[in-house]
Amino acid sequence: MLIAGFPAGAWGTNCYLVAPAAGEECVIIDPGHQATQGVEETLRKHRLKPVAVVLTHGHIDHVASVVPVCGAHDVPAWIHPEDRYMMSDPEKALGRSFGMPLMGELTVGEPDDVKELTDGAVLNLAGLEFGVSHAPGHTKGSVTFRMPEAADVPQVLFSGDLLFAGSVGRTDLPGGSHAELLESLARVCLPLDDSTVVLSGHGPQTTIGRERASNPYLHGMDAPRRGM
Repeated sequence: MLIAGFPAGAWGTNCYLVAPAAGEECVIIDPGHQATQGVEETLRKHRLKPVAVVLTHGHIDHVASVVPVCGAHDVPAWIHPEDRYMMSDPEKALGRSFGMPLMGELTVGEPDDVKELTDGAVLNLAGLEFGVSHAPGHTKGSVTFRMPEAADVPQVLFSGDLLFAGSVGRTDLPGGSHAELLESLARVCLPLDDSTVVLSGHGPQTTIGRERASNPYLHGMDAPRRGM
């Protein structure tokens, strides 16, 4: 499997391109602010053909390049319905104005084809499987994407802004909730194997085991018990 990522734009948001191998179809995760050039360079470098864009949540630093990327390749964007409004109204999502200079660089709005994510869904895209978990707390419509273990790689969790290396997502913006974030961490992240690789929305990669042992927000937290 091929996972190529790069930090983009003013917020250093990680954008990922995922494919079975070089020269094949791929999925683009979170093409944010000023990500278009990096996306195109990565597509050319690995000879990839995108089939979809999937979004961990609707904040502008994760979706700012959705319209040009989807338009250039005629592919749909997948987002949770509770965050869909953010693509067209990013300022409302943050409860303040970005300011005219920054907004002048952005193309806000929805791409032509938008599909909505649901909790527990499994997306089969580009020959890959992405398990969707609704994980509110950072935003109401935050989700994670989990890829099962394969022959050459361990299980991978694209955590968006739910879980970072040594930290978690902020909860002080509209739709944020610290209590919901903690519940999402316990329900979505803690049941995963320690070897699970975490690729987050910002910062370096980590593992569930490393975060379970050292992340202060996960210290002493137990995964929820499964029903009989």
